[in-house]
Amino acid sequence: MPALDPATLLMVSCATTFLVGLQFLITWRQMPSRRCLQLWGIAHLVGSCGSVLLALRNVIPDWISIGFGNVAMITAYGVIWSGVRAFERRDSHVIPAVLVSGIWGVLCLIPSFYGSISLRVAVASLVAGVYCTAGAWEFWRGRTEPLPSRRYAIGLLAIYAVCYFVRIPATFMAPLAPGQQPLTSHWVAILCLAAMLFSIASAFTFINMNKERAEREQRLAARTDPLLGIANRRAFLETAEEMLLRRGEAALLLLDLDRFKAVNDRFGHEVGDAVLLAFCAVAEGVLPPSAMFGRLGGEEFGCILTGADAVDAMRVAERIRRTFARIAMPELPGLQLSVSIGIARTSGGGSVDQLLRHADTALYAAKARGRDRIEVAEPALRAA
Repeated sequence: MPALDPATLLMVSCATTFLVGLQFLITWRQMPSRRCLQLWGIAHLVGSCGSVLLALRNVIPDWISIGFGNVAMITAYGVIWSGVRAFERRDSHVIPAVLVSGIWGVLCLIPSFYGSISLRVAVASLVAGVYCTAGAWEFWRGRTEPLPSRRYAIGLLAIYAVCYFVRIPATFMAPLAPGQQPLTSHWVAILCLAAMLFSIASAFTFINMNKERAEREQRLAARTDPLLGIANRRAFLETAEEMLLRRGEAALLLLDLDRFKAVNDRFGHEVGDAVLLAFCAVAEGVLPPSAMFGRLGGEEFGCILTGADAVDAMRVAERIRRTFARIAMPELPGLQLSVSIGIARTSGGGSVDQLLRHADTALYAAKARGRDRIEVAEPALRAA
């Protein structure tokens, strides 16, 4: 069976890359806030133009095919890297990425470079490989954001980078025979197949990553208080229940800001919001990393301390109470802040609902006894 013509493969690769670029741009129109999709779409369209110019070798002047064709290809890889940086919410550096391709144009002005196919292939492969490696590294740096497709994106770029790096020594070890046309090289066929696979795989992987991020952001938004950025009631209760199932022993702190309605009425809601933010900053600065802290509604907050005994719970609550009471705003001398705290504890077998009822009883007692104080649900805890 006759071998597939590398020039034909190059044209097929061009068509595939062009369609993938359109798919990226169509998806970007559906998700306009995802600038990375726009950059990846532009990169693939530019890359398809570069493939056309390279496929027209010996049909159009070499300075167009070699010069502008490779400039387009190098620009495409640079913009792909820029898109990865944009996805990771970093500066995209589009202009520097495009300017790098100008180095190719400068090198082509050097006769010894322009006349050596091996040097041209080595430099172009090096730049493309570096861009793919840099893209994989950017995805790896953002791995703290758990996205299922992230590891596939890293592997995809890494494998493609290896293909280009392997091509560098191969072009010197197995150069073209005298008089052989570059488009008849087996490396052209291999890279065309790799380019088609990369284009198709990148479209699925990169678009999936954006969809996974959107879904994750929606889930987080549904579980996060929009003003304070901490867990809302739903998220707090669900997580607290899971923590009790895992550890059993835990203490629940129910915290309510004293006379908060009066603060809003006298100083305005902007000051009230600032007070809520200040309280969250105090609580998160005092609470251990393993604690679960969330807003239950209005000015009421909850905190689960797993593995905490009575003394630990009282110590944490007292630090929060004292630290919050020391906050002062010189421009608002009449603003006095305090928090009442109710504590309930379980040594295992209890539910979050039971803890909340006991802690609410203790909190009610703290309010009734003058506010700005801590009360516990059980007499044994009160003695401790």
